[in-house]
Amino acid sequence: MANQELVTVIIASYNHAPYIEQSIRSVLEQTYPHVELLVIDDGSTDDSVERIEALQAVHGFDFRVQQNQGLTRTLNEAIARAKGAFIAPFGSDDIMLKDRLVLQMEHVAGKPEVGICAGNIELMHADGTPYPPSPRAKPTSFRRMDFDDVFLERKPYVPAPTMLIRREALDRVGGFNPAIRLEDLYIQLKITYAGYCIDALGETLARYRKHQTNTYKNIRFMTESILRIYQDYVDHPAYEQVKFRFINSMLVKASRRDKALARELLAQLPLRAWNRRTVASLLRYPFAPVVS
Repeated sequence: MANQELVTVIIASYNHAPYIEQSIRSVLEQTYPHVELLVIDDGSTDDSVERIEALQAVHGFDFRVQQNQGLTRTLNEAIARAKGAFIAPFGSDDIMLKDRLVLQMEHVAGKPEVGICAGNIELMHADGTPYPPSPRAKPTSFRRMDFDDVFLERKPYVPAPTMLIRREALDRVGGFNPAIRLEDLYIQLKITYAGYCIDALGETLARYRKHQTNTYKNIRFMTESILRIYQDYVDHPAYEQVKFRFINSMLVKASRRDKALARELLAQLPLRAWNRRTVASLLRYPFAPVVS
């Protein structure tokens, strides 16, 4: 094995009792032998704590229970006590494939320029059954990404459940921003802006569970979070292009699902930023529900 450095996996869990045991087990079953597992229950009201404690009694990983603080604050506190040279924040409803960390740690060995190493995901339903493959989906091959690749979306995105982050890079950018709850895009931009690159492997590294409480389904939260993240790069020459393209993409979704949000987004678009998506959204708008 090319790399023997310690990896700290952090699982912050909130009301994921049906999934948390699978998530933890998938970390414990990694073929990479140098893993520190930190599990934090962030104020769950279901029986997550009892399920985690039963696993901890057998496997002895670090487990703490706290009042709800939110993901990014919890991640920062866990990183402060992590011993690993690499950090892998991992969803409490997702599953790591067993060779994930081996593949990533072999890749980053001798590559100090790589701030984040990631890979591909498989989609699964809430019950764990796989999504049928899309006939339009193409395999995503290896890609190296710099800041503009991420900010301008020049290359396919990096799935959050596969991110392995160099501790040195995290420390250099000051960790996560507790005011921004969408941690994956935030840290990808911060770390690449600091001069590191992201290497995304062509292999599948994790299974991502799609269910009703996934963050991406809350379009208002996604919109407000990403626009806030983009504000850090207002001096970038392509800032307005990136901002207005994103607003148009979310306007399409809001025009189907949330009239109030659609109105707010349209008000942020100057006429010069209108395109076919804007017009299509206006045509759908009368049929959108009103979300209180």
